Amino acid sequence: MEALPFVKKNVVFLIAVAVALLTCFFVKPDAQYLGYFDFKTLSCLFATLAVVCALRNIRFFRILAAKIVAVFKTVRTAIIALVYITFIGSMLIANDMALITFLPLGYYVLKSTDNRRYMAFTFIMQNIAANLGGMLTPFGNPQNLYLYSYFNIPTGEFLRIMLLPFIVAILLITVCCLFVEKDALEIKNAEETKLNKPRTVIYSILFFISIAMVFSGVPYTVGVLIVFVSLLILDRKALLQVDYGLLLTFCAFFVFSGNMARIPAVNQFLGGLVEKNTLLYGFLSCQFISNVPSAVLLSKFTQNYQELLVAVNIGGAGTLISSLASLITFREFIRHEPGRAKRYIKLFTVYNFGISLVLLLLMHFVYHL
Repeated sequence: MEALPFVKKNVVFLIAVAVALLTCFFVKPDAQYLGYFDFKTLSCLFATLAVVCALRNIRFFRILAAKIVAVFKTVRTAIIALVYITFIGSMLIANDMALITFLPLGYYVLKSTDNRRYMAFTFIMQNIAANLGGMLTPFGNPQNLYLYSYFNIPTGEFLRIMLLPFIVAILLITVCCLFVEKDALEIKNAEETKLNKPRTVIYSILFFISIAMVFSGVPYTVGVLIVFVSLLILDRKALLQVDYGLLLTFCAFFVFSGNMARIPAVNQFLGGLVEKNTLLYGFLSCQFISNVPSAVLLSKFTQNYQELLVAVNIGGAGTLISSLASLITFREFIRHEPGRAKRYIKLFTVYNFGISLVLLLLMHFVYHL
């Protein structure tokens, strides 16, 4: 019984470790395992998580949440604003970083106004917005950056390919949000909180360093060291608050997807299917080994980068493991609502597959009819 709370809180991590260990029976550990890990992604995640924890400790998100409530007077408009902020953020700073940054903001808006009943819906919409919003730009999602570089896709053509599913995704997400009630927003038990301006400035600089790491504007080894040393001096508590379970979950899925790509039977099976219908089987592949490994694996079997690009983007809105960004959202949700994981997964499945299937059917008509 004592282990039950730990299991509930770390269910995704335990599943990730279990499936990673299972694949190790098929692919024995060797030197190639080191190549599975995207150390740049892990460094960017750590740095961003640490800075967000530091901002949370000076109540930055509480104050920003109060500003949002003051501007957007109803639950519906506030949720739409949170979703659109995440949508835009994913285009500029990538889906993972957008979620790490804006999910806490969504939590504080709903908590401070006594609207936690909308927490699951808001987090799910922010998650979909991050995954589908990032598809418009080459750097919005990791798989985009890989395919953009691998196939040398011209920027103009990239935008042309992704524009239609991007616009439709915005419309679908907005329609979902319009069903939220228009109840008035009011902060409950409001407390006067003054912004710590010096630390806000310093943490903002650290945050921009974390984002610069994503675009290679700052070497990730240098950036993560700057963030670590700065917080070691200014806020050691923030370093302890980092969700290391999430980082370990990413590591486990790197092992899982890396091994899956090296299993000959899986490789041959996917290779045969992707030649038949790149869009459909690219989408399905994402549901089992996530979108980034699918992009890397399937790019070896097709030159149809248009359909592959669309498939691994809309395929990210599916199962919990179809995009590692979805794991970030789920981990953040159960951190606040550990007893509502089942309800979250049900809603997540309905909304993600509902929206992704509409996009899949639309793009199938575009490419095959």
